[in-house]
Amino acid sequence: MDKQNLETITFGGGCFWCVDSVLDLLKGVESTTSGYAGGHKTNPTYEEVCTGETGHAEVVQLTYDPKIISYEQLMDVFFFLHDPTQLNRQGNDIGTQYRSVIFYNNEAEKANAESALKKSEATGKYTGKYVTEITKLEDFYPAEQYHQGYYEINPNQPYCSAVVGPKIAKFKKHFGELGMLNTETV
Repeated sequence: MDKQNLETITFGGGCFWCVDSVLDLLKGVESTTSGYAGGHKTNPTYEEVCTGETGHAEVVQLTYDPKIISYEQLMDVFFFLHDPTQLNRQGNDIGTQYRSVIFYNNEAEKANAESALKKSEATGKYTGKYVTEITKLEDFYPAEQYHQGYYEINPNQPYCSAVVGPKIAKFKKHFGELGMLNTETV
């Protein structure tokens, strides 16, 4: 991996345990960090974000090599991982912290995110209007250490075994067939 030309992307599609658990499996992803973005409180805690009063979304910020995996491919992954038509929720996870959101770093990323959203909408995979926000990234706050790689450490925790595990299996099947998984991490 070309560590000098790595880029970052930050997005939220529900619980960050679900999103983070699969992104490290992709070829070209250097690292992932669960965290919070899009709110008005400096350095919020998980408990504060869960109240919905800080305005933050649970997000994952990933660092990737665009020579190995493109922004567009990461957007395909993003729209695969969650239902972008559900406003402020994913399944039984309800609240603004679970909203569908793409944070961009510059105008080129904004245009790419808008294009990816339109492309995904055109597939007809989801019925209903997309509610995914496309917002400039102002601040990103890493979540507490116990949230980092949560599924790997807690695969038998009830939420993980009921929700995250099946999502990972579906993800591995789909993106494995596309040849996008890092065989060292699968």
